[in-house]
Amino acid sequence: MSEESKNRSDQHYGTFQGVPTYSQPPAVGFPQPVPPPGAAEPSAPPPPPPQYYAHGYQAVPGYAVAEGTPVRERRLPCCGIGLGWFLFIIGFFLAAVPWYVGFFLLLCARVDYREKPGYIACTIAAILATIAIIFGVTKGTGE
Repeated sequence: MSEESKNRSDQHYGTFQGVPTYSQPPAVGFPQPVPPPGAAEPSAPPPPPPQYYAHGYQAVPGYAVAEGTPVRERRLPCCGIGLGWFLFIIGFFLAAVPWYVGFFLLLCARVDYREKPGYIACTIAAILATIAIIFGVTKGTGE
């Protein structure tokens, strides 16, 4: 084989091959290849077991994962949607009165965190209904 054909066989072709004289640094942080179990010499001692994290799994640093039996929450009233959303839906049919009830329940009562979005929707609807009523009443008086 001539010197010229040797140089040609060392060259790489393709888009991402890089410069032929550039040497890659070893990859850091990736697991390095190891021989499969049983392929080591019989006289060598077995490798130590991997170190396990003694504190269990933690999804977010600083927050411990809750252990124990899970707590079942009670079912929401009104077919499982909650009283807040029930009042919001019924408010369209009963002239916005349930929206005001939901607004006062949000202000004056201790509510379940799962029902708060429905009560907040009632509050927003009550505010918009009040604005619409005020503009509707005052529209005919000004000429």
